[in-house]
Amino acid sequence: MTKRPPAAPEAAAEPRWLTDAEQETWRAYQHASTLLEDYLDRQLQRDAGMPHVYYGLLVQLSEAPRRRMRMTELAQHAKITRSRLSHAVARLEKNGWVRREECPSDKRGQLAVLTDEGFAMLSASAPGHVDAVRAAIFDRLTPEQAAHFGEICRIIATGLEPAGGDVPWLR
Repeated sequence: MTKRPPAAPEAAAEPRWLTDAEQETWRAYQHASTLLEDYLDRQLQRDAGMPHVYYGLLVQLSEAPRRRMRMTELAQHAKITRSRLSHAVARLEKNGWVRREECPSDKRGQLAVLTDEGFAMLSASAPGHVDAVRAAIFDRLTPEQAAHFGEICRIIATGLEPAGGDVPWLR
């Protein structure tokens, strides 16, 4: 609930309810983000047999030195819980796209490693995914709107990642 409900008897301090314009913006964001995530997820399921979050993990590993990354660092980059990452990596291991290795500098830690098969899958699925992202976002915006959109997203993300905050990868 983001709009003012009917008055309650002896209510506590009044929350800062959204204005009508803010409510409209909030609902537009919710609508667009839900549809976008579903659109990208369906495209990747159809074309690559994986959900969007798994594709993002493969991308992160492909960009890491030697295509490997500590699991805790991968969770942070992917903005997901360590539990969700562990489950996702187990599924990617079953497909032969990722393997786990012990961390040489810390025997308690593990590395996720992108396999050659995983890199091939990522390379094969990337063109369709880029087309989907372009069609869903960048083909609909002017370059100025795209720049503003990126700036707005960075501002929101920065505000939600305070130092020592309750972020998914620390849970």
